[in-house]
Amino acid sequence: MASSDEKPGPTPVAGGEGGTPPGRPMSVATKLVEKGASMLQTLKPVRQMKQHACSFALYGHDLGRQIETHHYVSRVNQDFLQCAVYDSDQPSAHLIGVEYVVPHRIFETLPSEEQKLWHSHAYEIKSGLWVSPGVPEMLEKPELEWMTKSYGKFWCTWQVDRGDRLPMGAPALMMSPQGVGSGSVRPDLVKSRDERYKISTEELKESRLEMEEPEWIHPNADYWKQHGKGFKVDVVETDMKRRAPFP
Repeated sequence: MASSDEKPGPTPVAGGEGGTPPGRPMSVATKLVEKGASMLQTLKPVRQMKQHACSFALYGHDLGRQIETHHYVSRVNQDFLQCAVYDSDQPSAHLIGVEYVVPHRIFETLPSEEQKLWHSHAYEIKSGLWVSPGVPEMLEKPELEWMTKSYGKFWCTWQVDRGDRLPMGAPALMMSPQGVGSGSVRPDLVKSRDERYKISTEELKESRLEMEEPEWIHPNADYWKQHGKGFKVDVVETDMKRRAPFP
């Protein structure tokens, strides 16, 4: 059965050039349907996405695999964010996962086993890795201060970095970059991102030095740092529940 840490065997949809999904070009009829739908439908959940943030993420079962991520953020309320995560900011971007973000006080209420699936954001923010392209740093500061004391759970559903042309296998749990050992982001990834957006991660880091950090980071978050253990997801066969519980 499928596992999040195993590369799928050779298939027509694995290992394709550039990770382009298989399929025919979009027809004129399909384009007309989409155009009409966009004029008639409200698409309310999608329109709640108000922010684009670019950062990096590491696979929880293999920190050596690191990817650039693009979060399209909607704020459900003041204390809960949900992000659609893409592999780029281009029209052809792949939707590769979802991340949920909560503040420290909500994270503290989660069961211990659940907390182990979450990561802290303090280093990611303070080090300048998390940026909102085109948004002035001063305008973004209140949001950054909130994010510094938050925790996220990020599931990757499409491992495009290994060449999968379709979402293959089980979801993979992702981790936030950290400033120690294998948790550090590769310099080439940061350099490529900075050049594309004409920014300096080092300068952003300097500008965020005075930003208040959390008093402590819960030891169950960033679990690999304390225990040297990651998490993977395996798909296992199980007996179906054929009868609903009696009300």
